[in-house]
Amino acid sequence: MVAIGTRINEIGTLVRDGGAFYLSRDVGGRYELELHRTPVDLVEKRVRLIGTLVGPDLVNADGVAPA
Repeated sequence: MVAIGTRINEIGTLVRDGGAFYLSRDVGGRYELELHRTPVDLVEKRVRLIGTLVGPDLVNADGVAPA
């Protein structure tokens, strides 16, 4: 298990489920994202996520960009 406060830098697919966004991780599993902007143009596309783990499977995203 990854410790809270760990920096995250991963690639996966950005998924929108209702009002929430998730990163479907290439290594398996998914992270729920706390986003500072809504990247609707990147939904269902491969992206790189950079952020900080702030809870179990919850990442405060510094950035989401095309991979």
